[in-house]
Amino acid sequence: MTESGAQLFARLEARRCLKDIEPRLFPEDGGPDHGEVVELYGAEGTGKTELLYHLLCRCVLPVATGGLEVEVVFIDTDYSLDMLRLVSILDSRLNAARSTGSPSAGSDEVVLRSCLSRLLVVHCPSSSQLLLTLHFLETSLSSRPGLALLLIDSISAFYWLDRCEGGASIAKQEEKLGKCAELLGRLLRDYRITVFATCHAIRRSYSGPSSSSSSSSSEHDRPYLCRPWQRLVTHRLLCSRQEAANNTAATAGGGKEPRRQRVFTVHCSSSSSSSSRTKACRSSSFCVTDGGVEFL
Repeated sequence: MTESGAQLFARLEARRCLKDIEPRLFPEDGGPDHGEVVELYGAEGTGKTELLYHLLCRCVLPVATGGLEVEVVFIDTDYSLDMLRLVSILDSRLNAARSTGSPSAGSDEVVLRSCLSRLLVVHCPSSSQLLLTLHFLETSLSSRPGLALLLIDSISAFYWLDRCEGGASIAKQEEKLGKCAELLGRLLRDYRITVFATCHAIRRSYSGPSSSSSSSSSEHDRPYLCRPWQRLVTHRLLCSRQEAANNTAATAGGGKEPRRQRVFTVHCSSSSSSSSRTKACRSSSFCVTDGGVEFL
């Protein structure tokens, strides 16, 4: 493949490193480096997409308001991207920055439009379309050197469809996602972007003797996507949900009753890109508010 001088410059130019994208999620100095992949894994309703919104906002917000001011591609395979929710979180972050005296250029609407201009959204209805999108992404990476983050929600969206189309052959079932992973690996190597991708937990039948809840959880949390994808992942965020009683809140009648707040837990395990050995772990908790994710 030939490339122009502009493409060569864009490919070799150092992109923004995102190791500090969210220090409360990763071990100290253990955030994702250039060319690394973070998998957000968990059952439905464990806060994975809200975490993506949080990371997206952090990236597109101006530096003056605590953001990183880099461009982001959001690949939506579940068709669950809520733009109104995203705009609401951005607006809340901008208002919070203004209340603390952080300077911001232009009016609220101008700043908000500037944030959204750093976001490219692509919808994919199949793994074949996802593969084509990744091919298209190379053109975007060549022409937009400020593009530093790729978000995929979710990488496992077509798992059952691909299994059905592949028949009894495991190789056929995993062929499309395997090709996507191989192409993504080349983009990571050549353009040094960072990738965050959600992955839904999958139920497995277990025919052995009854096990403890911890071993059942371990079985439930085991990676199941194809080997090429698993080899790409350098950080794994295992998301779960719990219920925690909040401080008592006044009711309309003046009485007090405990108000339950939904709390999410994230366990991060990071490994070297050149080794499968785990090198660091960290656990953190957060809740989801109207203004987005708030860490506890």
